[in-house]
Amino acid sequence: MSHLGGLIASRSRPIVTAEFPSLDGGDIDTVAAALEPYRPYVDAVNITDNPAAHAHASNVSMAIAVHQLGVEPIMQVVCRDKNRLAAQADVVGASMHGVTTFCALTGDDVTAGDEPEARRVFDLDSPQLISIMNGISRGHYLSGRELKHPKELLIGAVENPFAPPADVRVRRAKTKVDAGARFLQLQIGYEPQLLEAFMEGVCGNRVAERAAILPTVIFTKTAGALRFMDNQVPGIHVPAAVIDRIAQADDPAEESYLMVREQVQHALSLPGVAGVHITDFRHDDSLRRLVNDLSIGPGATTQSAVSA
Repeated sequence: MSHLGGLIASRSRPIVTAEFPSLDGGDIDTVAAALEPYRPYVDAVNITDNPAAHAHASNVSMAIAVHQLGVEPIMQVVCRDKNRLAAQADVVGASMHGVTTFCALTGDDVTAGDEPEARRVFDLDSPQLISIMNGISRGHYLSGRELKHPKELLIGAVENPFAPPADVRVRRAKTKVDAGARFLQLQIGYEPQLLEAFMEGVCGNRVAERAAILPTVIFTKTAGALRFMDNQVPGIHVPAAVIDRIAQADDPAEESYLMVREQVQHALSLPGVAGVHITDFRHDDSLRRLVNDLSIGPGATTQSAVSA
């Protein structure tokens, strides 16, 4: 069982995962340097698959490198770019090198990226991809053909509790967990009442018992970054009051950090939340500061995770 799988099974402390930056070339030393700021503070890192429809170093190569460097990768696989053959080949190929944790995503449309003329694939949707990964973990391809050396896989997915209608999002979460997902990383959101409603729903249908629910927060420094997300990032809405809070602060960077800390405290206070997922656009000391302030992640003490 992977380290992350063990934490999901035990629920012994809040889990911390983080988004690993996309790279555009380099070598193993380049990956190692990018990994060091995360290593002491997180349980696993997401290896993205051409995020926002921009080409980067392949998810397979990056996941293998991170695994070789001693941190658990969560290898994302998006449905936008790959048909079922390519997706299965990537999962099986990565597992040959010890990568056993995966996350299925539909993927942003190509119009979000810098090559909008690219052809969409979408041979599968994310629940179908989860089911295929689950089959690979059990020792067979989608066709039924046997895998001679199967590996036990830990499979996850994403969900957006902030996109209406809320009841549909709760049902989608169940569909993904029924297909084999054991963790769900949630989209970033700035409306805590919607996260509360989603968690009430996934506790009510027992999804939160069967899978680790990990709300996402994003480290930013300015109101401009929040405006950009609100205007340009599909699926994210930042209320005007949130933007104004940062814009009107004497120290916007510090106020931004405090807001993220409040978001994590709120998330961890909700029944059914198993931890948090972090995206860092600040690239400063905020990750270390957060996990120490709240005593979460691999360096956690016995202090309450929400006492700060």
